[in-house]
Order: sequence, then C-alpha cells, then structure tokens
Amino acid sequence: MTSSPHSNSPSVPRFPVVVVGAGPAGLTVGNILRAAGVDCLLLETESREFIEQRPRAGIIEEWAVRGLERRGLAGRLLERAERHSECEFRFDGRGHRFRYQELTERHHWVYPQPLLVTDLVHEYADVRGGEIRFGVRDVHLHDVDTDRPAVSYTDPETGERRLVHCDFVAGCDGARGASRAALPPSARTSRHDYGIGWLALLAEAPPSADCVLFGMHAGGFAGHMPRSPEVTRYYLQCPPGDDPGNWPDDRVWAELQQRLRAADRPPLTEGRLLEKRVLDMHNYVVEPMVFGRLFLAGDAAHLVAPIAAKGMNLALNDAFLLGDALVACLTGGDSSGLDGYSEACLRRVWDYQEFSEWLSGIYHGASCGDPHRAGTTLARLRRLFSSPVAAAAFAEQYLGTAGTH
Repeated sequence: MTSSPHSNSPSVPRFPVVVVGAGPAGLTVGNILRAAGVDCLLLETESREFIEQRPRAGIIEEWAVRGLERRGLAGRLLERAERHSECEFRFDGRGHRFRYQELTERHHWVYPQPLLVTDLVHEYADVRGGEIRFGVRDVHLHDVDTDRPAVSYTDPETGERRLVHCDFVAGCDGARGASRAALPPSARTSRHDYGIGWLALLAEAPPSADCVLFGMHAGGFAGHMPRSPEVTRYYLQCPPGDDPGNWPDDRVWAELQQRLRAADRPPLTEGRLLEKRVLDMHNYVVEPMVFGRLFLAGDAAHLVAPIAAKGMNLALNDAFLLGDALVACLTGGDSSGLDGYSEACLRRVWDYQEFSEWLSGIYHGASCGDPHRAGTTLARLRRLFSSPVAAAAFAEQYLGTAGTH
C-alpha cells in the first residue's frame, strides 16, 4: 500500500467512494450509490465501446436478476433475456433432460454480459448522472489502511496525473488490476488448478437445442450454451495452454459433433466461428475481502472457472452486499454491513467453489483416462435421473438458491 503525494492539497477532488473497474460488480455498486444520492467516481482502464462488446458469460441466476430488479437495473434484461428451465446431459450416447424448474420453481436467465454491462453503463452515466472516466492509465491506490484513502491515475486526454480523495475504495478491477496490487502481505490467496483447458468458441449459428447441453465423452467434455437466436457459445475440453491455432474449424466441428452426439437428437447446426480462445481452468479466493478502506468485489476477490457459470453471479452478489452496505454507512452511519461484508460474501464464494469442483468431476471424469473414476462419474450421472433427492440437491446448487439478497 503506497502513500499518496500531496494528499492534503485542498484542490484535490473528493468523492465518498471511488469504484475501480467498470464490470458488472463495479457498475452495480455505482448504480446503487447513485440511486441513494451518494456521489462516486468510477475509473475504467478500457473504453466504453470495449467493455460493452467484450465477450463474457451469459448465465444469470434468478436470485441475481431479482436483486437487479429491486434496484431498478433489470428493465432491459427482463424484456430481452431468455428464460431457461432445464438443461441436458449427454452421455451413454443419449440425451437426458434435467428439468430443474419442476424441482425448484426457479429458472436461469440467458443474457450476455456485454448487454448487461451496456445497460448498467447507460443507467449509471446517462440516467443517474454518475461520474465515470474511461481509458485511464496507471491507476494506483494510496493509504487504504488509513481513514484518508486516495486513488491516482493518468488522464488519457491530457496525460496528467490525477489524485482523488475518498472515504472508501471499491476494488472491482479483476485479478490484474490496481486493487490486487495494493494488497498487503497479510492477504491470503488460495488457488485450485484443474489441470485442463477449455477451448471457448463463439459460433455464428443458431442454437442446436433450446437449452444448455453438457457432453460427457471419452474424448473430452463439450458444452453448448445458447446466447441468441443467431449465436451459440460452445466449449471443448483441451490441454491447458493449448494454441487455438491447433483447432481449425473443421476439427472444431468434428469434435463438437462427436462429443455432443446423441442417437435420439439431431446433429448440431454448424456456422462460422467468430471466436477461439483457450481458458485454463482454475479457481482462486482472496481472504479477507476487506483491507482497511479497500473492499474487493468480483474477480478482484475470487474467480470460479466457467465450469459452473457462476462468475457473474458472484460478482453481482458482492455488488449488492457492498453497495447496500456503503449506502447504509454513508447515509445513516450504520457500518454493520461493511463490518460483515467479507464474511457474508465468502459464504457464497466457497459454496460456489465447492460446486465447481464437484461439477468438474462430472464433466471431465469420462475423459480422465482412469476407468475407475470414469465408472464412478457415470454412476453420479445416472443417480441424478434416478434419485429425487440427488436431483433436488443438484438443482439447488446449480441454481444458487441457498440464499438471496
């Protein structure tokens, strides 16, 4: 944690909160603050155009949508998002529908993150009049272990260094951002590496099914995630660190057709591949999530591999808790939410971490090369469709219904 230069200068601007990072977490925190009349400054290193187009996740759990709705942030989402009430596992050469809404009366929403970010930026900057700086460089946090924290950055237009005083910093800028760089040696970061990669694909092709598909195959896992009537997200298990250049389009579609094949289902609808990138599957958690006046949220605090499609949901959970706690403290002097923030967030974080690891065993057991593990994986899958208790337990974790905010 570095000290800020000229921190006592009366000409230095001041905001109650500086939010670093304009992803779903940072933008949601900013919107909650603005709705309560609390001034804040949001700093983002990328351009507005970039963050509104950056490809990211698209599955939002129902409790998260309701949390956005209660805060006036779900209008466009509720108009345009698709609701999913079931998913399908493909193994033993057949498709097996898992109808989780029948078990829980809950569903998933499919709404690509770029659309949500676009909505949140519009609401924060254009509707609620929030201050935001795009394209800033060299962001640094200062004195967050005191009651006079500050943030400095380079103005992209003038090249000048700017310093901003604040009462609190919301660090929502991911694993490589300024917030993580400001953590003290006492911060504990635990990590789990799955030892596998996923080739993430975006296809200009209509979905081949009306739900998410999970293919468990000896050749590796494959996933099919509808994004829109014209675009589908696919995943293919591959070696960690693999080169996307090793996957020409013909090979991609051949592997997808094979790994997602089901005798009782039509073949996949193919199309032009718009994106290919390899994701190495790993999780991490930073504990605690609070360091003085710095409060971490989203990927700055934790990462859960896309195995369970939980990342954006965890970011929103953090944002709801942090935004509400900051409002309570700054408008009513109630600091209890900030005092309990880290513990409250980490309960859901660790629950989702555990589910991700469990689900990884289901997805990748068939291709691990161990006949015993492959056999136990198949037993787990069959149990989901033969035991109401097992099905209900899976549905609760899959939908994240253990708690709401």
